[in-house]
Amino acid sequence: MKIKRILKEIIPYLLIIITVVLVRTFLYTTIRVNGESMAETLSNGELMILDKIGFNTKGLKRFDIIVFDTKVDRKLIKRVIGLPGETVEYKDDNLYINGKLLEDKYGYGYTFDFDLSDIDVDKIPNNYYFVMGDNRENSIDSRVLGLIKKDDIMGKAIFTVFPFKDFGSVNK
Repeated sequence: MKIKRILKEIIPYLLIIITVVLVRTFLYTTIRVNGESMAETLSNGELMILDKIGFNTKGLKRFDIIVFDTKVDRKLIKRVIGLPGETVEYKDDNLYINGKLLEDKYGYGYTFDFDLSDIDVDKIPNNYYFVMGDNRENSIDSRVLGLIKKDDIMGKAIFTVFPFKDFGSVNK
């Protein structure tokens, strides 16, 4: 009888723990911004919610903020600039996608001239993305790392939870 009563009390807690582990493993997790490469949009130390599955079903759009694994014990947070099938160029601090001028309202600081030939590609292949930090002068991004493979993307940052003054959607 005692065992039955104990199990009856423990089972709800076990279900809660299992649910939290499953959600955190497969759907959502937290990520902390480390560094200044996303300034002025995100600040060092901000705590965010990362959607780990939604970007696979809905796809990524230009200017989404993503987290990816660099395969050298680092996870970076950057903004999607170029999508598969596109060309990317910065000239005179202006963004050109497929040769057309596009407003870059997130870029902070001067962006030096760059095009995909600098990383030895003509066009972004399928399942790859070109990403940059918003702090263009202080960011290790696709200009250095090359294109980011979709398989290396851990998720899309969707919500800032801390500090509370920044609480809300990251798509500001």
